[in-house]
Amino acid sequence: MSTFAAATIVTERLLLVPLRPEDADEMVDVLADPGLHQFIGGHPATLEELRARHATLTAGSPRLEEVWRNWIVRRRGHPWQYQGYASEAARALVGWLDSRHVHDLVAHIHPDHVASAKVAVRAGFQPTHDQVDGERVWRRQTSRLRSHCRRS
Repeated sequence: MSTFAAATIVTERLLLVPLRPEDADEMVDVLADPGLHQFIGGHPATLEELRARHATLTAGSPRLEEVWRNWIVRRRGHPWQYQGYASEAARALVGWLDSRHVHDLVAHIHPDHVASAKVAVRAGFQPTHDQVDGERVWRRQTSRLRSHCRRS
């Protein structure tokens, strides 16, 4: 699995930095906006909850056939919303996965989340008729290997 070792992905305006458990201390404030949960449900995590979540994510999948990788998107400039950063980050991640011969990418997007759907389209995903937990399944396929990425 060294092909999938954590790596920083760099674009013109962004750094996609591999998630670390200690990032919870910074991210708890970033993720505190209740509006972020409009489509995914729940509520903003406490610091302890987020630390536990980050520890689980960085530990990796318990399934041998599945690889988990998570990044924090850091901007190299100023305000982040409505600047195309999400699309840029998604395209960079897809390119990174393509270079590692991962060809079947899956995203789960709430049917009413128009902004996430636009990001998916810009990254080469297409909606399917499938749904999982109330979210539409989007796919980007070019060959046989699989990777799952959840975007809400």
